[in-house]
Amino acid sequence: MATATPDIPLLINGEDVHHSSTFDVVSPSEGEVCWKAVSATAEDAAKAVEAAQAAFPAWSQTKPSTRSAILLKAADILETNMERYADYMMAEMGADRGTAQFFVTPLAIAMCRDIAGRVSSICGSVPAVTKEGQSAMVWKEPYGVVLGVVAWNAPYVFGIRSAATAIATGNTTVIKSSEQTPHCYYELGKAFKEAGLSDGVFNVVACRPEDAPLIVSTMIEHPAVRKVNFTGSAATSRKIARTCGENLKPILMELGGKNTAIVLEDADLQKTAGECLAGAFLNVTGQICMGTDRIAVHKSIVSDFTKALQQHLETLLKASSEPPTVSSSASKQRLAQLVTSAMESGARVIAGIPSQTSLPGASFVPTILADVAPDTPLYKEEAFGPLVTLSTFETDEEAMKFANATEYGLHGAVFTRDLRRALAMAKRLEVGAVHINSMIVHYEPALPMGDVKGSGWGRFNAQEGMEEFLVRKAVTWDD
Repeated sequence: MATATPDIPLLINGEDVHHSSTFDVVSPSEGEVCWKAVSATAEDAAKAVEAAQAAFPAWSQTKPSTRSAILLKAADILETNMERYADYMMAEMGADRGTAQFFVTPLAIAMCRDIAGRVSSICGSVPAVTKEGQSAMVWKEPYGVVLGVVAWNAPYVFGIRSAATAIATGNTTVIKSSEQTPHCYYELGKAFKEAGLSDGVFNVVACRPEDAPLIVSTMIEHPAVRKVNFTGSAATSRKIARTCGENLKPILMELGGKNTAIVLEDADLQKTAGECLAGAFLNVTGQICMGTDRIAVHKSIVSDFTKALQQHLETLLKASSEPPTVSSSASKQRLAQLVTSAMESGARVIAGIPSQTSLPGASFVPTILADVAPDTPLYKEEAFGPLVTLSTFETDEEAMKFANATEYGLHGAVFTRDLRRALAMAKRLEVGAVHINSMIVHYEPALPMGDVKGSGWGRFNAQEGMEEFLVRKAVTWDD
């Protein structure tokens, strides 16, 4: 693949940018270099921002119908070439065909069309003011250049919600792609160019991991960048938020989670087991921020529910001849260490295998642990992989205390036949979304996506997501 595929360039002002500084993109499935990508310099980063700045005045004045038409054309291009885009995702992040072609890419396409449909709804207001003989309006205007720093695990989704929302609201954008999926983000930029987007409106840069702090800070500190959005880890977000704070730049963030599925004593055990495991192991073995990290089950049904989990996982694993692959060998080692430390403190394996270091490459068998001690890293940290824990509770109060006793606040789930009881729990769960009797992973364009506590702030998607990319300007005049 490396010899047959050219370097993946940067996309700046509508032009492919090549130079000698590149980095290897290694496929976790094959353990080999699938292609090389051009690594941006600080000068490249500044040029990308300046291209977006130069394009902003004209783009901000385009009519809603023009923006909507380009987004719809881009969605059509993505849909027509869905298999090819899925191939890039499978190569770069080890995704399976089902995840890449039939989940992530279609979701991105649906999001693009949803955003296109919302463009014409952007409007201000005409409030009544105090002074007699005076009137006022409140306009909604684009920020200017919006920087998007995006993650690797759902590249088309993150690219669309960052770039397409910025473009739809009249902003221009620079996307700093993940070093793990640069081809996916580059292709997204090219699809918009093919759809007729003006040069400089959508720019894409990638770089070596060790250069990322310099590249990102260069762009945040550039006077033309007016807002930043970030999707990724809490650790990285703290650094980016610090730089934004020092430069007085607003930021929209969606981070990780320690998501809990609560299983009450009257739940449908077979359905619940299937939904919990789907939420835990979706998107290349659970590598998704809203995945199920913890299952809290009522003590009276734990034995029967454990058996249901084991049966469902056995069926799931039989469907594939090889164990699933996580994003890298480093990710595998981190997960293995989480398991080891938990077991050393008394945790027990109820599904999976205790030691996975002997498995080839980045393979990792989905694992469920019970009796994880509160002082272990796995109890507190986001697993972000095919690893889920099982705990018990006796009262609703105990379940609430367990679910909320984490720095994160992304998603939660409740399984019960009593909807009133579930809604009462949903009100008390300190998370951005709660899903009743369905898997914890739920993402669609019509619903705002966002978090509380240490999982970030602000909202992507739906009308709330559009508002994140607009500023209000009050205008008054004497009649």
